[in-house]
Formats: sequence, C-alpha cells, structure tokens
Amino acid sequence: MLALAAQNAYERYEVTSVDRTEVLRYLGYSGQPMAEELDARVDGVVARCLEVARPAGVWRVFEVAGREPAEDGRPSVQLKGAKLELIGDSMREHMEGAAAVAVMAVTAGMTVEQELRRLSLTDTVEQCIFDAAGTTTVERAADACEASIVAAAHTAGLFTNFRFSPGYGDMPLDTQPVLLAALDAQRKLGITLSKSLLMTPTKSVTAVIGLFEEPQPTSHASCKDCLCAGFCRIRAAGRPCWA
Repeated sequence: MLALAAQNAYERYEVTSVDRTEVLRYLGYSGQPMAEELDARVDGVVARCLEVARPAGVWRVFEVAGREPAEDGRPSVQLKGAKLELIGDSMREHMEGAAAVAVMAVTAGMTVEQELRRLSLTDTVEQCIFDAAGTTTVERAADACEASIVAAAHTAGLFTNFRFSPGYGDMPLDTQPVLLAALDAQRKLGITLSKSLLMTPTKSVTAVIGLFEEPQPTSHASCKDCLCAGFCRIRAAGRPCWA
C-alpha cells in the first residue's frame, strides 16, 4: 500500500477513436432523421477533434486516514497526506470500506479549447459537433486514466470501484480546488478554475476512485462492456482485475 500511495503519475493517452453514438447523444440525437450532409459532417468533425486533441492525465493514490464528520456534520472521508476531504452521503457510500482513494484529473488539452473558440466565431454548427466530440474524447481519456489506476491497484492486490466526480450526487463542486491542488494539475495539465469552479480547458474531468481489499460488485465485474477495456493492461497477463 505504501508503494502505491507514493505514486504520482503523469500520463499521455492515445485516443484514436470514440463511440459515435456517444457523440450523437451529447448532441441530443434520439433517432430522428439526419441529412446525409450532416451525417458526413459529424464524422469529419470527430476526426478533426481526435487530430487536435492532446489527452493527458495525472493521478495519485492516498490512504484513507479517517472518517470523522465534517465541521458541519456531513459525512466525510479524510485522506492521509492531503488536505482533500471527500464530503457527503455519496462519498460515504462510494468509499465504504475503502483502504485508499485514487484522485485523478484528465484533459483533452488546450488545443481543443482553442479550436472551440475559433469555431464559435466561424461556424456554430460545427462548434456544437466539435463540443460533443471533445466531451466524448475527454471521457475516453478518463477511461484510460481509470485503467491505469485499476492496473496499479491490481498489482498491489487491491480492487477498485468506478470513478465519481465532484458535482455528482451530493459531492460538492467546491471539492475541485483542493482536488486539483493535490495533483498539482495546474502545473502538470494546465487546468485552471473560474470563480464559479468551472475548469479550463473545459474538456477536463476530475474524479475519485476507491481502492478495496475485496472485489466490488458495482464495477469492473467482467471484461464485457468495461469502459476501460480498450486501455486495459491486465488482460494480457491472463488474470482479470476482478478475480
């Protein structure tokens, strides 16, 4: 556990494809007829997004130091060696029994942000498509980062649950500044926060993942349909992460 907690990884990710149905979902598509020209345009914009994106991430593992309530009485999970507290009922449930917590941040890169700004001045339709493609791209980068965490946990004989981001459930969005500081994400990834706690580059994701001594039924229970499968480092060894 100590060796795992000492890890502070910076990684670049090779995202060469995304799920087109996910891009369409972010665009609000629900099966309505689509003109051939627009259909082809989606493919072109997705390809352009993948070309300009520079996906990268940082992650770090912290041992759980305690579970004392926060000053306002809300449930809280404290981490050893970090000022970061995971507050709320969602975190109490998500980290129940966790021995450690992996903290992660990923971004599709400032190049995606710059292209979005350019398109906002030149082609709003293409901007909308590119925005959806950027969201899908950074989520794939998050899958790659999660796969790295799962592999590191597996090496240490631990199991993981799924990533959970600030703003989900009752996990406060104001977790963001301390989370990013714990990862030195501004220096390493160029991620900054606005006064309203929105990240720049906007196509960025932060999350936490629990590490456990026993398998977790909520995620990574099989290789089928696992979002991390395309980046998995474990299957080649002949033993899946959930066994």
